[in-house]
Amino acid sequence: MGAINYSALSTAELNDLYLELQSKFDAYKSRKLSLDMSRGKPCTEQLELSVGMLDVISSSDSLKTRDGSDSRNYGGLDGIAEAKELFAKVLKVSVNEIIIGGNSSLAMMHDTLSRAMIHGLYSSKTPWSKLPAVKFLCPSPGYDRHFAICELFGIEMITVDMLPDGPDMNQVEKLVREDAAIKGIWCVPKYSNPDGITYSDEVVDRLASMETSAEDFTIFWDDAYTVHHLTDNPDRLKPMLAACKEAGNPDRVLMFSSTSKISFSGSGIAVMAGSESNLNYIRKQLAVQTIGPDKINQLRHTRFFKDTDHIKAHMEKHAAIIKPKFDTVLSILETALSGGGIAEWNKPNGGYFISLNTLDGCARAVVSMASEAGVTLTKAGATFPYGKDPRDRNIRIAPTFPTLSELTTAIEILCLCVQLISIRKLLADKE
Repeated sequence: MGAINYSALSTAELNDLYLELQSKFDAYKSRKLSLDMSRGKPCTEQLELSVGMLDVISSSDSLKTRDGSDSRNYGGLDGIAEAKELFAKVLKVSVNEIIIGGNSSLAMMHDTLSRAMIHGLYSSKTPWSKLPAVKFLCPSPGYDRHFAICELFGIEMITVDMLPDGPDMNQVEKLVREDAAIKGIWCVPKYSNPDGITYSDEVVDRLASMETSAEDFTIFWDDAYTVHHLTDNPDRLKPMLAACKEAGNPDRVLMFSSTSKISFSGSGIAVMAGSESNLNYIRKQLAVQTIGPDKINQLRHTRFFKDTDHIKAHMEKHAAIIKPKFDTVLSILETALSGGGIAEWNKPNGGYFISLNTLDGCARAVVSMASEAGVTLTKAGATFPYGKDPRDRNIRIAPTFPTLSELTTAIEILCLCVQLISIRKLLADKE
């Protein structure tokens, strides 16, 4: 079926093919399925990989950290030393350039923007809420929860195109050079959500060194998938904080990551990294917000993971579980849609998503039709600011949570929907 060039078919051929595909779709619909691929959640088998973490600390163990502090008590505002050392190596920063927080990097990003609105950032002269306008650049397709934070705080979002090596830097450089209201940019720099793109060295260097009109322009560097490889030859990402230092802009970036998809999604640990000046400014504000994070959980993580070699081995176990799912999706897409001229997709080397682009104007209809057959996908448009995909073509596929059997059925249905909606569009264009 995938070898068909749909645009070359006559009206009669398209109608015949439509009836054939509709019959297959109706058969799926009659099964009253309920298949959820709406979020990038780890499956049960992935969560089981970390269950041993629950046994590394017991009531008979010492709950003191390496420096002798009692992890059960107050204190340790920016995390225990063991955790800072471990995740500083993961993010390639120094131990003085990292804060270990609670379970959610999203919460750290939210709180950082909230404080920027109230107090400004370290480099700010004025709290952002006192300014006539605050704007953020949003490389898209991107992460819907980043966009939701901006909407919550009334930050205007400007869409920037994603290219195969990262955001369109010609667009980015022009915008930040000309508009002082642009205060930041969202970046998922490695195995991006949802395209699976890793930023090139050139993009990293241009972001670090570009001229900005705003003195407190900040890169929000969400390195969520930094160790989430699917191949033995993983993508390499140039360290952003080091690049900013080399460019003479050490305070330009705030980095975020977490173990949410490494250990337990709801009980991991989150990290923030940046220059010492940036983090000291944030530490003063954290001292008012909290007397310390969950240090027992941090101790649990460091005793379980031990070092970066153990993290690498652990992530290879994750890959062994989810790579067959990615391979299944890509195989079905190839069989059903390749060469048809109605869809294109990425083939990521890591991360949690596959990004599918339909013909312009078809994504919402495809997602809606899939839901009729019991397949729940991420809402079309969610990967763009304000939920509005200007070309209405991007669909985010999240393969990790369903079983392989469920995933196979869901993708087969999705491909049928892409074919059916595409034929409708082509027939309408012929009228």
